Amino acid sequence: MAKTSSAKKFKNNDYIVYPAHGVGQISGVEVQEVAGMNLEVYVVQFEQDKMILRVPVPRAESGGMRALSDPNVVQSAMKTLKGRPRIKRTMWSRRAQEYEAKINSGDLIFIAEVVRDLHRNADQPEQSYSERQLYESAIDRMAREVAAVEKIERDVAFDKLSKTLIAKATPAVSAA
Repeated sequence: MAKTSSAKKFKNNDYIVYPAHGVGQISGVEVQEVAGMNLEVYVVQFEQDKMILRVPVPRAESGGMRALSDPNVVQSAMKTLKGRPRIKRTMWSRRAQEYEAKINSGDLIFIAEVVRDLHRNADQPEQSYSERQLYESAIDRMAREVAAVEKIERDVAFDKLSKTLIAKATPAVSAA
């Protein structure tokens, strides 16, 4: 059994957000031997990706691993979805890099900005393949965190996000 450390911030069964992978669940803490030294690691399961990640306990926070957002942050993210899209007039490759960086930051507000900016209504032009991929990645990450925070199914959270995006678009359409 692993010795307990005062540096451990997360416990078994805690849901966490890891920037590059989204929402995962701590399934345990193990001691592994690496280069002749014992290293305590969080074992994090990402059910959606069928993946297990081992994160060194001392480097978890500096690596960006964090607890789920609190409900106030989720509310702010939902408010962000209702805002007007901010599309820069820069080349798509530069914008795509910025969107990718926001998604991989793990910050729920940044992810909401990507969802808002890349969302297309039925009456708008079709997205390119790369736009659609970024949009789907962002809305999936956001839905998974909202689901974990609100203790609802991912599909219910996805529907909630979709309804918020559609509701914001309706006044703009009728005013036009």
